[in-house]
Amino acid sequence: MAKLSVRDVELKGRRVLCRVDFNVPLDAERRVTDNLRIRAALPTLRLMLEKGARLILMSHLGRPKGAPETKYSLAPVREELEKLLGRPVAFATDCVGDEALAQAMALRDGEVLLLENLRFHAGEEKNEESFTAALARLGEVYVNDAFGTAHRAHASTEGVARHLGGGAAGLLMEQELRYLHDELAHPRRPLVAVLGGAKVSGKIDVITHLMDKVDTVIVGGGMIFTFYKAMGLEIGRSLLEADRVEMAAEILERFRLRGVELLLPVDVVVASAVEAGATTQVCPREALPADGIGVDIGPETLALYRSRLRAAATVVWNGPMGVFEIADFAHGTRGVAEAIGEATALGASTVVGGGDSAAAVQAFGLEKAFSHISTGGGASLELLEGKALPGVVALSDV
Repeated sequence: MAKLSVRDVELKGRRVLCRVDFNVPLDAERRVTDNLRIRAALPTLRLMLEKGARLILMSHLGRPKGAPETKYSLAPVREELEKLLGRPVAFATDCVGDEALAQAMALRDGEVLLLENLRFHAGEEKNEESFTAALARLGEVYVNDAFGTAHRAHASTEGVARHLGGGAAGLLMEQELRYLHDELAHPRRPLVAVLGGAKVSGKIDVITHLMDKVDTVIVGGGMIFTFYKAMGLEIGRSLLEADRVEMAAEILERFRLRGVELLLPVDVVVASAVEAGATTQVCPREALPADGIGVDIGPETLALYRSRLRAAATVVWNGPMGVFEIADFAHGTRGVAEAIGEATALGASTVVGGGDSAAAVQAFGLEKAFSHISTGGGASLELLEGKALPGVVALSDV
């Protein structure tokens, strides 16, 4: 996916309008509690500043309804960015308008301006022409380093690029595309995909797209029970998408006909309730109790999955193996994360596709065990589904 890189653009003395993803959590005192997304943008920001850019940063935060809300102001993010960047960061109290334009025009080489929350204007998500034009007036060059929003055709991700004649990918965007697109298009083999999460419906497009690309698909999470139902197995009170059972059966048959390995858990941790301290037991998948709820993959399954993962040359993981938010039910997700980390140490290229998987990796303190952890849940999922991302399409080709 050859897109113009920020490395290859002349930036000295030019106003660079850069879309970043600073949608970070804040506590009750409005302090940043997790600065991962800000840290992920630093290499791109530092490169642009070294090249003499006059840097104008734009982002959203939370879900304001097209109007200013104090709790969604990016002002606390400015403070955190200033500390991490080690230089002053000016703040515009709006992202468009005369004041923001004056601040942008007054920037000198190597200076930084952070705009207020884009979503304080309804025109951002609607990609309205007047709002897009007002944003575009702030800059001369467009750079997008916000992979997490690249699946949305918003003013700051798609419209501004059109107004400024295209744009360049930041370093984070480049890395995301390399791991989630380029390497999967021409992977080292065996290529193993690990898919988890609650529902089959959320992963149908990924499974279908990867079916002809992978050597093995490993499945976990609540969606296994819809597959079990399609296999005629008892699932007790476990999660079921009744309207997807027929589709699950079709997926199983398509894998069989193609000769691609689809692994489902051979044993399951069953609980009396989905809560900490609940009574649990490990059951073979053929013997799940009628009154139990499946909450995690079992130890035999983990051993099977680990053997496939350790032998892989490329691994992509999207979705937890169980209800990992509850410690008693997190063993399978942690075990799979550790096995993928072992594969990395053995030389495999390993990618965590954002969302709950990335959250689990962070919770387990295993961030450094993988080749790449995506910053975009929805964007990574759509890329794995083979969809074009508007924020990427809008960037200049090379």
